[in-house]
Amino acid sequence: MSHLDKFKEMRKGLDLVQAIAEADRCLLCHDAPCSRGCPADTKPAEFIRKLRFKNITGAIRTIKENNILGGACGVLCPTSRLCEEKCSAMFKSQNRPAGADRPIQIGEIQRFLVEHSWQRSVRIFEKPEPRSEKIAVVGSGPGGLSCAAELAKEGYQVTIFEGRPQPGGVLRYGVVSYRFDMNFLEHELEDVKALGIKFQCNSPIEGKNAAEKLLQDGFDAVFLAPGLWDAATIKPDGKNIQGLFSSVDYLSALRDGRFEKMEKNIKGKAVAVIGGGSVAMDCIESAVRLGAKDVYLIYRRSYSQMPAEPDERIEALEAGVHFVLLNQPLDYVTAKKDRLKGLKLVRTRLGALDASGRRRPEEIAGSEWTLDADVVIEAIGNKAPDESPEWYPKVDVDGNKLIKADPETGRTSVPGLFAGGDIVRGPALVVQAVQDGKVAARAIKEYLKQ
Repeated sequence: MSHLDKFKEMRKGLDLVQAIAEADRCLLCHDAPCSRGCPADTKPAEFIRKLRFKNITGAIRTIKENNILGGACGVLCPTSRLCEEKCSAMFKSQNRPAGADRPIQIGEIQRFLVEHSWQRSVRIFEKPEPRSEKIAVVGSGPGGLSCAAELAKEGYQVTIFEGRPQPGGVLRYGVVSYRFDMNFLEHELEDVKALGIKFQCNSPIEGKNAAEKLLQDGFDAVFLAPGLWDAATIKPDGKNIQGLFSSVDYLSALRDGRFEKMEKNIKGKAVAVIGGGSVAMDCIESAVRLGAKDVYLIYRRSYSQMPAEPDERIEALEAGVHFVLLNQPLDYVTAKKDRLKGLKLVRTRLGALDASGRRRPEEIAGSEWTLDADVVIEAIGNKAPDESPEWYPKVDVDGNKLIKADPETGRTSVPGLFAGGDIVRGPALVVQAVQDGKVAARAIKEYLKQ
């Protein structure tokens, strides 16, 4: 197997025997807390119960009817702090420290059932008779796909407008292959396409009043879920620095055909990644896999305050990543022709709690130093494009240019325009975007009845 194949290889999930054995551990709770812990209402208690009693097709149907992206969520969801955190088996273990119980692997079971449906060609949905109403969905990420599927299931004519060459949004361009590969994504998209949804790729809805013009072009309603593709940076005028990448561009390059070029940028180099979330973890682990000489994670707070999942942090440490904690990036050091050669840092200490509930990092005067680095990847968050409010000028936005939408309906300040996902929430989870799509779809159907 080539180096490239190893990089693109996704970890195998459970097989049938393992999945049933795990489901057999379920306590069959009444009013199961695990289901209340799922933001997308995928009903884990229901599909696990059905699997336990060998109703495999019924279990698959439960997932897909409630979450068209059930496979993606099974792989990518931080289940340890969602459904699995609520699992009664775990609480039993906490009350009996000597016991061997642990949370049921809900995400793994969910992934297995969706993969099993593909292997057995289980079809959950049939293309319905078309209705007359037409809906435009802007963005083919989790929020857009979820909303489109919910509407298409009932015959609404849905067209998804995607600015990039292929559909999938963050699922295609924002996750490394060894976590979520293209083959898995294509299977998930097939379930969506089978509903008769039209995809128009390379079709960004940009320019003055572009979103609202869709209503004038014959669409009865519009759902805005373009995601956030502009990266935050510590140096807005640093675009010409060779060796400086945003996490958006870096991760996209690993997925869209620029793999070999990015591998050459990383192999044998000292790489620093700024950030402490799951995206930063993807960046550092992939840099290790690409053969970086040394990989440093730069984070301004402590290890325990990192937003990345505990298992992600442990995997990074085991991979040999150097954690440079309590350090705040200040600037970049460059050589001739704007070639990156180092990262200026200042040490920090933790002060009082801030709005996030974590202790605020405070710079220590006189503690500046420079870390030698050939490559720096900024993974410090994404933001709405500066010009995005022009695309929907009558829609209310906040100070961060995020769309203001009713969380109960996805309605914006413009009748017929709905919104969800990261463009409303800011950077969030795949499963939350899925739920936003479902919420908006219900509201769109009510709106079209008026």
